[in-house]
Amino acid sequence: MAEMTLYWCPRTRASRAVWMLEEVSADYDLMFIDIREQESKDDPEFRIASPMGKVPALKHGDMTMTDSTAIVAYLAELYPDAGLAPPVGDPMRGPYLQWLIFSGSYIEPAMTEAFGSTTPNATSHGWGNFELTIDMLRDGLKAGPWILGDKFCAADVMLGSSVYFMRLFGVLPDHADLHAYADRCLERPAYAKALKLDSDAIPD
Repeated sequence: MAEMTLYWCPRTRASRAVWMLEEVSADYDLMFIDIREQESKDDPEFRIASPMGKVPALKHGDMTMTDSTAIVAYLAELYPDAGLAPPVGDPMRGPYLQWLIFSGSYIEPAMTEAFGSTTPNATSHGWGNFELTIDMLRDGLKAGPWILGDKFCAADVMLGSSVYFMRLFGVLPDHADLHAYADRCLERPAYAKALKLDSDAIPD
C-alpha cells in the first residue's frame, strides 16, 4: 500500500490534487468517494480524514489535509526535486504564493458571482468582482506561458484547473489568452491523466 491516500470524486477540486500528485510522481492510492451519496460519504475512514465530508482529502501517514490549495502547496514542498515551488529567499516566492491562493481567494468566489449567487460589490468583496478577477489573471499571464513566466509551478495547477472548470461550466470569458492557457495545461500528461480518471468514473 502506498504511503499516501487521496480521497477523490470526479469533477471536484480533487482533480487538481490528482494532477499535483502526478506532477511530482508521488506514490499514492486513490480512494473513490461519491460525495453526492450519503452512504459513501459516511465511510468511517473517509470521515476521519475529512470530518466535513469534502474532497479532496489527503492522508499521509498520521497527517490528513482537506483543502486543495493546502494539498498542492504541501506536495510542492514535500517533493522539492520536482521544482514546482520557488524556495524561501527566491524573488519569485512572493508572486508564487499570491498566485497559489488566487483560485480559492479570488476565482472561486468570483465564479459564484458569475453564476448569479452573489451580488457584485467591487468595494467590499476581497476579489473585487468577476471582471476584475479575470483582468488580474490575464495580466499575470502576460509574461507566460505560465504564471511565473517560462517555468511551470504548483500555482499553475491551481490556476489551470480553475480556468478549465470555468470553461467546462461556461463562465470563462472569450479571451484567447485564457483559452490558450487552459489548452497548455491540458497538454500536460499529469493533468491529462487526472481528467481521464474523471471521465472514466462518470457514466455515459
